[in-house]
Amino acid sequence: MSDSHGTLPKQVYTFFEDVDVILHAGDIGSADVLLELQNFKKTIAVTGNIDAEYEFPRLQKTIVFNIEQVKVILTHIGGYPNHYPYDLKHFLQNEKPNLFICGHSHICKIIFDEELNFLHINPGACGKSGMHTKCTLIKLDIEGKEMKNLDLLEYNKY
Repeated sequence: MSDSHGTLPKQVYTFFEDVDVILHAGDIGSADVLLELQNFKKTIAVTGNIDAEYEFPRLQKTIVFNIEQVKVILTHIGGYPNHYPYDLKHFLQNEKPNLFICGHSHICKIIFDEELNFLHINPGACGKSGMHTKCTLIKLDIEGKEMKNLDLLEYNKY
């Protein structure tokens, strides 16, 4: 999920009911939203460009971690295949993730990056703030090295 901008939609509770961990790609919008997510499920999150005014002392802008045998990079502003910021592209080339997740654009994108050989996911936006008209959430099963059963939930913003 990404770009909640201070609201946690009720769809989160049903859509993520059976997941082990929630990944939030920034623009959380309030410490209350993060705490509510953490009380619901294990949550891994990064800060976004609107999160500077809030106090998230344990969160970073970009993190690298593994879920089972899948190397994941999670950040907020990341672009998309053939349109990554210069420094980020070199970071991705060096880290060689299997899965790259970013937010910021409020546009849901799921693209396999052929050049860098990883799955790129931008889950769009789940909050009410922003230019998007549809909200989106994504979930994905990870078993060992395998990523499968990608599921997209789209719902009205208002």
